[in-house]
Amino acid sequence: MSSIQSICVCGAGTMGAGIAQVAAQAGLHTILYDVNKKMLEKAETAIGNSLQLLTEKNKITPSEKDLSTGRLRFTADMNDCIADFFIEAIVENPAIKAGLFNQLNEVNHSEVIFATNTSSLSVSAIAGKVMNPQRVAGMHFFNPAPVMKLVEVVKGNQTSDETIATIVSLAKQMGKTPVLCKDAPGFIVNHVARPYYLEALRLMEAGVSIETIDTLMEASGFKMGPFKLMDLIGNDVNYTVSTAVYKAMNQPERLKPSPIQKEKVEKGELGRKTGKGFYNYG
Repeated sequence: MSSIQSICVCGAGTMGAGIAQVAAQAGLHTILYDVNKKMLEKAETAIGNSLQLLTEKNKITPSEKDLSTGRLRFTADMNDCIADFFIEAIVENPAIKAGLFNQLNEVNHSEVIFATNTSSLSVSAIAGKVMNPQRVAGMHFFNPAPVMKLVEVVKGNQTSDETIATIVSLAKQMGKTPVLCKDAPGFIVNHVARPYYLEALRLMEAGVSIETIDTLMEASGFKMGPFKLMDLIGNDVNYTVSTAVYKAMNQPERLKPSPIQKEKVEKGELGRKTGKGFYNYG
């Protein structure tokens, strides 16, 4: 099992920024990479605000905040991406993810490990297009990454046991609870969660208000109703996962994605990150 001292997170969106914060707080030298400099600036601000809030709430000390900030580096230059471990949180496209890993392979040492934060794509399919696929696995965080404890560790067909052991150890170092799962559609959580979203969307289509559905589900013990949760995750991400699981399961009617959510995505009404989804966040 390798000892990880440094990590590079690729993709400075909400998830990537959150993972980078977690890594830095865990004592790892952390690089956050994105081709979009504005996204990097936004991520740096978001992480700074998050660490400041934790300090104000006495969750971390001012010294811990400064140490975490000091471990972070932001870059748009791939040549700066030298690390022991890489995790990508970029667009849900297998070819693009594999291409990124292959580019990173060219500038790093031969033992580097690559993890994909995909929530629904086949880890084996991604790894099969990457040099040294035995060093590729899934490491699926949940949003918001600094808060959610669960991490799904996904073993692809060619992933080595040593790679899995390293990722499990790393997740624990980050203060997370790793759960090993098979490379199956939706892994564990997103497979189980599909009916939560899809049945809620069907009730909406039948005329039940989203406020009523969310209120009832929260009263039943769920921390967040399905529509609030879809807006938090992002309707684009949620719809992509639903579509991927639907196709991978041979398109059963019960898992058919909602045309209402598809329309939301096409309109750019993605949820909190765009200011409007099923609810308005102006």
